[in-house]
Amino acid sequence: MGLAVRIIPTLLCKDGRLVKGRQFSADRVVGHPLQAARIHAARGVDELALLDIEATSKGRGPDLQLIEDLSSVMFMPLSVGGGIDSLSIAKAVLRAGADKVIIGAGGPRVMREIADSIGCQAVVAAVDVKDGINWAWRRAAECEAAGAGEIMLTSVLREGTMAGYDLDMIRAVSKAVNIPVIAHGGCSGPDDMIAAVKAGASAVAAGALFVFTDWTPKDCAKHMAQAGLEVR
Repeated sequence: MGLAVRIIPTLLCKDGRLVKGRQFSADRVVGHPLQAARIHAARGVDELALLDIEATSKGRGPDLQLIEDLSSVMFMPLSVGGGIDSLSIAKAVLRAGADKVIIGAGGPRVMREIADSIGCQAVVAAVDVKDGINWAWRRAAECEAAGAGEIMLTSVLREGTMAGYDLDMIRAVSKAVNIPVIAHGGCSGPDDMIAAVKAGASAVAAGALFVFTDWTPKDCAKHMAQAGLEVR
């Protein structure tokens, strides 16, 4: 029996505001991350992911004050990504209240430094895919070798579209690594989550679904449980 499936809402942050876009662009303001976190906390979600989408382009780490504010109202694990390209920034993010750091631009070198210093359990590798399945599974395997404890696998072309997860990519990456894979990008509802888990994902993440529809994480969990999946 494997671990229970986690449902992870993703919050995209820009200039301290909650935004949502499509395919990593054309983001629009949809609220405030602290308000969204309070709502998710009240609903008892499994985990939350905060992605500061402008941190890397501005050459900085995530907003530490926002992380402190979020952690003060949450009682679930918080993963934070965006501009984490050194061990020192990762440690600052964890001190601010995050439980895990999501590493993308920092790459395998930074993953190894963090894993050696803090532990693999704190490292989530962001594998943002627009170059095809072969690149995806090779990159995921490279991140695992560098010490990542999880893979957040995002289909760039499906992100924000609610067109469904890329199941072929999930299957390929899940077979290539021995660490949990978080499916992300394209979820339109619990049926997509079920399909992702059957394809090999250990967790499912969604952003637009919880912003633009009436589905809640708890509703999705109930639907998945009725389909025979073990959820938290």
